[in-house]
Amino acid sequence: MNDKKTLDLFSIASVPLVMTLGNSMLIPVLPTMERKLDISSFQSSLIITIYSVVAIFLIPVAGYLSDRFGRKKIIIPSLIITAIGGLISGLAAMLLDQAFVLILIGRVIQGIGASGTFPVVLPLIGDMYKDDKEVSTGLGIVETSNTVGKVLSPIVGAALAMITWYTPLLSIPAFSVASLILVIFLLKVPKQDEEDSVPLKEFFISIKEVFVEKGRWLYATFAIGGLQMYVLFGVLFHLSTLLEEDYQQTGIIKGLILAVPLLALSLSSFITGKNIGENKVFMKWITFSGCLLLSSAIFFISFFENILLIIGGLVLSGIGIGVSLPCLDTFITAGVDKERRGTVSSIYSSMRFIGVASGPPLFAIIIKYSHKVLFLSTAGVAIIAAILALAVIRPKNEPEDADV
Repeated sequence: MNDKKTLDLFSIASVPLVMTLGNSMLIPVLPTMERKLDISSFQSSLIITIYSVVAIFLIPVAGYLSDRFGRKKIIIPSLIITAIGGLISGLAAMLLDQAFVLILIGRVIQGIGASGTFPVVLPLIGDMYKDDKEVSTGLGIVETSNTVGKVLSPIVGAALAMITWYTPLLSIPAFSVASLILVIFLLKVPKQDEEDSVPLKEFFISIKEVFVEKGRWLYATFAIGGLQMYVLFGVLFHLSTLLEEDYQQTGIIKGLILAVPLLALSLSSFITGKNIGENKVFMKWITFSGCLLLSSAIFFISFFENILLIIGGLVLSGIGIGVSLPCLDTFITAGVDKERRGTVSSIYSSMRFIGVASGPPLFAIIIKYSHKVLFLSTAGVAIIAAILALAVIRPKNEPEDADV
């Protein structure tokens, strides 16, 4: 990979890093927000959820616009919008006594910005590289940046909250502007051919054709990504609450504990992205194995409430998710042609955001029944993902060939 492509990847990787920090960084601060804003656990979960819900509906629009007008032209204004939303939330928290509603409004605006950032990055990697091995390596780096953001976020969030509880909210605009500068000056994207643009009606006809032709494995990939994000963000939310309420762990210590399973996820994602190559059958079995490991680890956790055993199980869960993500990304970006890649990958990103949005509030509701019910039901969700990976995703060179 030459120096120019390295700079391109560096600027691209900053985008998912910033978007992840802008969401996951708030997880360890939520119990503090509940006290400062006098809100319930469910209401605090909305600070994470509403960001994702807004993005869910707008990501396909951003994907279409990036297919039509170019990836960079969508990423830049999206980062600006994210910074504005972060500023509104941060200033509301700093200046107002009753800030909850305005914080949510700022998070809505951040969600609008998020819809045109990381989801557009995935097809951009596919545009930049022609060789499947380079695509999977690039996607592995981007997913690693995403997961490094998840590793850093609880630590950074907890550290910033030691200054004031609203400092994490105020830091989001600063991170967004830093990524914006990198994208503007370092990212050189392939030139968009004006002849590639097609009228809206024809474009949606072509998208329909993609789903008719490739729908089976696309739907399975979408579902697996969404289910894994549900498990990941639900577990992080629950662990954050558990550490503070049952074990009185706050600040940097709490952030470091939350980072442990995320570090396992990050490392496994990076190693997988570097080594999976172009073999789609191999990717399918890695995805299945990752989902199986995830379901086994969560099933194990359901029988124990010891914090060390829970964290150990979550490390294995992180590995399971980490090895799957680069494979799922490659299925999407390498399996769809350039003209429709942005829209299709954006739908995949929407499904991941549905998982992010639903995890914290559903975990807050289910834990009221019992620890065992929460984790057995979560293990069932992971088993569904494993079944989809095994039974539905069928690369072309498998005996019963399909269309990946």
